[in-house]
Amino acid sequence: MHELEKLAREAAALTRGIPTIEVSDCARMLRICNACRYCEGYCAVFPAMTRRLEFGRADVHYLANLCHNCGACLHACQYAPPHEFGINLPRALARVRVQTWAAHAWPPALGALYRRNEVAIALALAAALALFLVLAAASQGTLWRALPEGDFYRVFPHKLMVGLFLPVFVFVVCALAVGVRRFYAGLQAGATGVAAAAEAARDALTLKYLDGGHGDGCNEADDAFTLARRRAHHLVFYGFMLCFAATCVATLYHYALQRVAPYGWTSWPKLLGGGGGIALAIGSAWLWRLHRARHRQHVEPTQAGMDRGLIALLFLVAVSGLVLALARSTAAMPLLLSLHLASVLALFLTLPYGKLAHGAYRVAALLKWAIERRRPPALDGGEG
Repeated sequence: MHELEKLAREAAALTRGIPTIEVSDCARMLRICNACRYCEGYCAVFPAMTRRLEFGRADVHYLANLCHNCGACLHACQYAPPHEFGINLPRALARVRVQTWAAHAWPPALGALYRRNEVAIALALAAALALFLVLAAASQGTLWRALPEGDFYRVFPHKLMVGLFLPVFVFVVCALAVGVRRFYAGLQAGATGVAAAAEAARDALTLKYLDGGHGDGCNEADDAFTLARRRAHHLVFYGFMLCFAATCVATLYHYALQRVAPYGWTSWPKLLGGGGGIALAIGSAWLWRLHRARHRQHVEPTQAGMDRGLIALLFLVAVSGLVLALARSTAAMPLLLSLHLASVLALFLTLPYGKLAHGAYRVAALLKWAIERRRPPALDGGEG
């Protein structure tokens, strides 16, 4: 009870919009950048910044979620540490982003979970859920048994899986949608046109602003440019979407076509899920390596655990799914199924309150920018 009350107080303070050191310090950096304007062509953050004379709380949160943390501005900045101005805009914006997600979280009391989403917690949640499922399978006598055709539903009936995952999925979608809606409403973006929506979708799907503003990509620790982060993010995103598509197609097979799993290797659920799992496994492993090798000033130390927690869960989901598909006809299948279902459930339970939420908020910021850049600059000054 004490922990819940503490979470509620922290979230309430964020929700009330009490000014924080991170927001005010970020506004200070933005004012210096606005006077310099050396990085004006690097990404959407800087042309959006130059449309403002002052940076209120809403402006700072908007620009923070527009930032893709490519690091190009840090490496180009003449005022970066150890200069007395101490301009490290990527890190400052990263700190504000977490405040954005926590302040707009729904239910509000859960917003403080963003500060506790570490690797250990993410994996502990997956382990706890796996233990629950393993005990359930053991109670039915199916924990270690080769089943005909590798039928998953002999371990956990279809209705049980639906009853377990559907409420979680609905809650996750609603929680994330409410949070993003609150954030977007505060931006006062105005009417959305077809052209602006198409541009925002294109920029989000191509990760346009991970090119460093010049097409060469993000900076490595030695200042060299690389497109590795952009490509790894693409593998993770499209791999995740292929896995989700596989689940949707399997649902269509089951309810509309009356085709019950298991499905053959050449079926669409298998092809989509297998391809997505491979892409997700490679992409998440690549992101882990890149995260550990990044320039130390690019990474916000307080968020390293949250970043790696998401990557670890994504990797666990992908690898457990692939191993399960290969071993579905063996006696290990029920145990592997429990591990895979637990990792998927843990990923979805943490989705509205972890790093994966940044994608939805970033799309909202990109849409705001696509609308904003089509208006006269005078309309955007001093917003928020």
